[in-house]
Amino acid sequence: MNENLPSCPKCSCEYTYEMDALVVCPECGHEWVPDEGGAAGDGRGGERVVKDAVGNVLSDGDAVTVVKALKVKGSPSGIKAGTKVRGIRLIDGVDGHDIDCKIDGFGAMQLKSSVVKKA
Repeated sequence: MNENLPSCPKCSCEYTYEMDALVVCPECGHEWVPDEGGAAGDGRGGERVVKDAVGNVLSDGDAVTVVKALKVKGSPSGIKAGTKVRGIRLIDGVDGHDIDCKIDGFGAMQLKSSVVKKA
């Protein structure tokens, strides 16, 4: 067992373990590829890549389309599949919500990149 594994860049847990080519955090479930250069634990080892549901790389300001209907707490109707969202902003969100946006009729929301595709 390798005892020089980096701490988790999200929650700083020191009990990480290797799974194939990834390093996994047992506390928050974050998975990442460790940097061979050594700066894996500081969270700034490189640009974070966010991909949509079909594998396209997303960036700030992109327009996306919601690919599946989403329920919204406090709203009698949810967000329908096919809803266009313009001007997204990528964030380090909670629970996998990595897109910050404004949706017409709903206001400011956070979405997961796994439920959108690049328009």
